[in-house]
Amino acid sequence: MGRISGRFARFATRARVASFLLGLMAGLSRTNCWSIAEHAGDTNPHGMQRLLARAVWDADAVRDDLRAYVVERLGDPDAVLVIDETGDLKKGDQTVGTQRQYTGTAGRIENSQVAVYLVYAADRGHTFLDRALYLPKSWTADPDRCAAAGVPDPVGFATKPALARRLLIRALDAGVPASWVAADEVYGNDPALRGELARRGVGYVLAIAKDHTIVTGIGPRKAIELAVRLPARSWQRISAGPGSKGQRFYDWALIDTHDRDFPGRHWLLVRRNRRTGELAFYRAHAPRSVPLAALVRVAGRRWTVEESFQTGKELTALDEHQLRRWTSWHRWTVLAMLAHAFLTVLAADEHDQPTHTDDLLPITVNEIRRLFTATLTRPAATLAHILHWSTWRRRHQTNARASHYRRRDHEPN
Repeated sequence: MGRISGRFARFATRARVASFLLGLMAGLSRTNCWSIAEHAGDTNPHGMQRLLARAVWDADAVRDDLRAYVVERLGDPDAVLVIDETGDLKKGDQTVGTQRQYTGTAGRIENSQVAVYLVYAADRGHTFLDRALYLPKSWTADPDRCAAAGVPDPVGFATKPALARRLLIRALDAGVPASWVAADEVYGNDPALRGELARRGVGYVLAIAKDHTIVTGIGPRKAIELAVRLPARSWQRISAGPGSKGQRFYDWALIDTHDRDFPGRHWLLVRRNRRTGELAFYRAHAPRSVPLAALVRVAGRRWTVEESFQTGKELTALDEHQLRRWTSWHRWTVLAMLAHAFLTVLAADEHDQPTHTDDLLPITVNEIRRLFTATLTRPAATLAHILHWSTWRRRHQTNARASHYRRRDHEPN
């Protein structure tokens, strides 16, 4: 709060932000403005709702403070910027950006809201730096719908790779120390993203589809065609980093490729599962020659974004917002990312302490959150407060039901 307090002109707003952050980390059974307000000791959720919807503060400025905090505490010149999207399942069609679309959260097409996130992955830890809400064409082609959700006029349609470019350019222009970018094939297949990074001298390891065309010394070939030509001696067994069950060993191979439009060295990186033989493919680039192990390390760091999504949703309620409007979504997510960064830094600092013993696993972000909330966050749990909120909820639900019935009765048959 000391870092971001200058972004809030009124003392009451600063105090409410602090309570909101504690509520995000409190492990509530459901996290929304109602439950956070009850946890904070408020008599109703109006203050928390106003914080997200109408209070005067700039979420982009807080995002910049978050970025500076992460760089200061986790910064590493050899860090990896990881891009990926995640979806939040939604009901109805009024929540900004919602439509029936594919989301990896469900593994199928569902009514959902999708956003692209940028994660900073360094040796000391990994956490969020930035995010961008994806607006489908069904939204950007309907100005009235966008206006009702508070979408600013200049916002138009942008693909997920275009959103990723904006996030990366913003981070790199701000001087975020990082030498690499990693992402899945949605982004690896985008030449504009690859070109932007190559021109900036930033290395990348970006996943691509097996039928992606690569230009080599023997002409254009699909990635899978190049992989099946590889002799046995081309493969090396290298770990992509530690996993929950130990080191993640795969067989890897590297093929030189050509890209006359962009400077630096370019390769096709191929990963082979040692048990199933399944292949995965990456377009790799570096300003100069690097060993295969360096590219494998970057490819392995891409999985940190999945862990960040899991811990962000579980520990700081990144996905539990019940918000319809553009501004509220951006405010909720930046505060959830800030809480996640705070927990990540605490865990990283604990790992630096010379107190570890062989019979204890290093402390995790999950355990840091549990200890923090158990010792430092105490909800207002008097009997009178609990009963007051029970009455408030039931009264609000009664009014909402009556309003629904009146609206339904006036609808034409």
